[in-house]
Amino acid sequence: MNTPPSPPGSERTDGSAVRIGALVPLTRPGWVDAGRHLLAGLELSVREVNDAGGIAGRPLELVVRDTAADPQRAAAAVDELARLDVAALVGEYHSVVARAAAARADALGLPFLCSSAVLDALTEQPTEWVARLAPAQSHGWQIYADFVLGAGHSRIAVAAEPSVYWASGARILRDHLAPRGGTLIELDMRALTPEAVCDELVGHRATALLLLVGHPEPAVPIVKSVRRDQRLAEILIGAPAGQPEFSEFATSLGDDSAAIPFLRYLPERLSPLGARVETALRERLAEAPSFVAFEGYDTIAVLTDVLRSHGTDRARIAESWPRVAVEGTRGQIRFSRTPGISVWQWAWAPVQVVDRDPAEPDRFRILHIG
Repeated sequence: MNTPPSPPGSERTDGSAVRIGALVPLTRPGWVDAGRHLLAGLELSVREVNDAGGIAGRPLELVVRDTAADPQRAAAAVDELARLDVAALVGEYHSVVARAAAARADALGLPFLCSSAVLDALTEQPTEWVARLAPAQSHGWQIYADFVLGAGHSRIAVAAEPSVYWASGARILRDHLAPRGGTLIELDMRALTPEAVCDELVGHRATALLLLVGHPEPAVPIVKSVRRDQRLAEILIGAPAGQPEFSEFATSLGDDSAAIPFLRYLPERLSPLGARVETALRERLAEAPSFVAFEGYDTIAVLTDVLRSHGTDRARIAESWPRVAVEGTRGQIRFSRTPGISVWQWAWAPVQVVDRDPAEPDRFRILHIG
């Protein structure tokens, strides 16, 4: 590994804080609910570490920067955090933002433990500096495609916006569906109104529509239009990217938010650690924690283990990824080199397809386990 010199004072033992840079979307157009849950998990875990004596007597300190779903803003934040002498970076939910952050972290020799972004190609070239907890998009979205096929759908439309993330998702779905008798119909949301989407679905005889679009716009108006079109009463609406996970989705759509299957990364049953963390997160968030909050908690749990075992030197942190073995809230976390993935990857966090129960939209139903 090309190892730049450690910053001065990187192994201080004077009780000063060990700084961790945290990248989180906290304002629009970022997915604010996801950012709030991610930060809650990070903060809870940091508090517990500090209550247990910190890192060799030094407290952990989160230095939080709002990315607002902006890749350039994230890259600038990485530069700033590196100058602030953080030992490592954590966080980020949006894949295109995490990709910009990972490229910058790799260039600077700054360890980055990515909590939530799933894009397979998180960096252009293989890197030793970046590790990831979330399952790669290809892994989760293939499981989702199997669920849709198993539910009897072979003509599947995607309402898609232009972005690396949505294009990657559409490609994964198409490549997985085609050999199994499925057809993917792409609807370009730059050219279609939500009402026109309904006409396209009827014209193409699609029986499923997957939302590869942002929330609340245009996801909410698309769902409302499709739900109100009598010609589409039997169509399945799906959201592999997980928009229905957050309460904002249910608030925006009411009963229309139910029965929209999405991916989430939780086990069928939480371990005792997971159950304890769920209770603490629920108290902190004043609502049920999403899988993203657990990702935040697990990120700090992993990084704490690394810091306690290998110290705060950046190069030693990055060199330790393959030696990680940490009991997280959703299973034992280990990193490996996975074909097609350019970063150290936990293969894999548990994957579920769930939806909101039409009879009780605040309750989730597990429909399929990957």
